Amino acid sequence: MPEPATTRLTITWSKDADFALRSFLGAQGMKKGDISKFVEEAVRWRIFHQTVREAREAFADVPPDNLQDLIDEAVEDVRAKRYRERAERS
Repeated sequence: MPEPATTRLTITWSKDADFALRSFLGAQGMKKGDISKFVEEAVRWRIFHQTVREAREAFADVPPDNLQDLIDEAVEDVRAKRYRERAERS
């Protein structure tokens, strides 16, 4: 499996945050090179949680039954599209 494309990032942060992260990673048995993995995972989780929060706010006034209907319809549409694509490839 090919290695995913990566990019280099320079960040500036407090010495306290740097020490805390390195101490945490060290206590977990991780090494210096694991900082990139940790930061990438943290960014992905932050984006996910922000997206969920925004979705909850956007649909806060929608009754639960209506929201479930919208979700069910979206899932059905995606599944139908996926099945069509699979059938076309076969």
